[in-house]
Amino acid sequence: MADDSQTMCCRPEESSDSGLIYPGVDTVFKLLLSARFCSAIWSHITDCDETYNYWEPSHYLLYGTGQQTWEYSPQYALRSYMYLLVHMVPAKLYHYLLEPNPVLVFYFVRCLLSVGCALSEVYFYKNVCREFGIHIGRLTLVFLILSSGMYIASAAFLPSSFSMYLSTVATAAWYGRQYELAIFATAISALLGWPFAALLGLPIAVEMLIHKQDWSKFIKWVIISGTVVLVPMVWIDSMYYGKLVIAPINIVMYNVFTNHGPNLYGTEPFSYYIYNGFLNFNFVFIAALWAPFGLFLVWLIVPAKARDRLCLSYWYSLAPLYLWFLVFFFQSHKEERFLYPVYPMICLAGGIGIDTIQKLYFFVRTKLSSLHIAYHYLQYTVHITLFAILICGFLGISRSLALYKGYNAPMEIMMDVNKLSLEREIFKDIKINFCIGKEWHRFPSSFFFPSNNWKLHFLRSEFTGQLPQSFLDHENATSITQPHFNDMNREEPTRYFSLDKCHFVLDLDIGIETELEPNYSRLTNNFTIIKSTKFLNPAKSHRIFRAFYVPFVSHKFCTYGSYNLLQNIKFKTIPVLSKEKNVKSS
Repeated sequence: MADDSQTMCCRPEESSDSGLIYPGVDTVFKLLLSARFCSAIWSHITDCDETYNYWEPSHYLLYGTGQQTWEYSPQYALRSYMYLLVHMVPAKLYHYLLEPNPVLVFYFVRCLLSVGCALSEVYFYKNVCREFGIHIGRLTLVFLILSSGMYIASAAFLPSSFSMYLSTVATAAWYGRQYELAIFATAISALLGWPFAALLGLPIAVEMLIHKQDWSKFIKWVIISGTVVLVPMVWIDSMYYGKLVIAPINIVMYNVFTNHGPNLYGTEPFSYYIYNGFLNFNFVFIAALWAPFGLFLVWLIVPAKARDRLCLSYWYSLAPLYLWFLVFFFQSHKEERFLYPVYPMICLAGGIGIDTIQKLYFFVRTKLSSLHIAYHYLQYTVHITLFAILICGFLGISRSLALYKGYNAPMEIMMDVNKLSLEREIFKDIKINFCIGKEWHRFPSSFFFPSNNWKLHFLRSEFTGQLPQSFLDHENATSITQPHFNDMNREEPTRYFSLDKCHFVLDLDIGIETELEPNYSRLTNNFTIIKSTKFLNPAKSHRIFRAFYVPFVSHKFCTYGSYNLLQNIKFKTIPVLSKEKNVKSS
């Protein structure tokens, strides 16, 4: 434990005589890593883009089978194989040394992501304490550990999560005045991860070029970083695609310099991120939005000594977060993962917002009291700190539990699918057609299949966009342009498979069916249910209790359907498993 006097840039109102203590770096790492491993093990895949653009091509790189999206067609080449290889090289080593079940490789990669996330957060915490003081550092740490947003994003195999790790490192390095590392981390984040994350490096560039006039260092490290990242990236991607490819440029050109941009994939109102932010961070997100106004009021009415001249101003140090909000809140196409890169900064801004509330409360209280209050503002407002931690922590855990209990069924069922080869040896000897219809977007990846003779197929559903297709069974498949790909999200009828050829079907039964989405679970002449578990039916559940889990209460206000694994009874070569033994209560 350490006191506040050890911070290089502590705030004058938070001096060592206030008696503040905080956990050391080793303790912080253990706490964060424990939380991130929980995410790796229990968090379901929330975005189909993670499955089809990252897990599926990774499965192809490791095992030779997987789904290919149009972004990986050499005709368009929007995605980088270098990004996949950064994750798959350790996975390949693990596979080579121990020959594990593919599902163990899946969770191994998730655990690696968790370690990387925890390390970036520890570095962030250390420099937040340096720049903003121990109190805000502690609040930031608590919100990082307990928020549902970090639970979702930390172990996601997505460039936006990757950029979150690196942007967090870049921002922390900026707070620590380690400009070389800040530039290098930003370059990796933007070039190897997500090009738009370069926006978070803009305030760093402005400080170096305008405030410090250090052009030579900036240009030197931009060139070094760009060379170190781009040269191997372009070489590897060009080798896989069979032509010269600079993936970051391709994705920017598609999203920014086309008539349609990303709007083909849906648009959302301005309120989308407000609603989503509250679900993922509850009152921390509200405090983060309040922080600029709170800082202004504190500056306006609360007498205080100026911050140390070595510190950045609050406004400038939080600029990356609000610049990101300004750009992405006004984009028509919105997705939850687009805010991932600033999730740690939301926790920081939330901590600052609560700190301003404490200062304002203390100031008003002392003005209204006839007695002189000889307390430090943090000591006098400790109840606000505890209340914020308890409420925000409870809601964060409650939200994470609600996601697990309501939506983890696809992961559970696919874990059961992975075990089928252990129950019947015959599954290893024939080609198995595994089909999904309306549940295509919840399929967690081919890593859950027992072996390579299992193939994913799509059934027609109400979805009218473009679905992936299998990589060709060819040694140069990544460089071969397959037909029936387009960049306009047009439906491709060639993707659909015949139901009567399916050995297994994964389907959700919530009592609703259409002509294109029949209730396969009730086609008892064709299929039998061999695995089943419950899945939340949001339309018939209370909006509060479906969003936040309350023990002993939520189940009274939530309705569940059955998430089922069906087996086609006409294929006699595959034995039907005992229904009584394997069907779970739903």
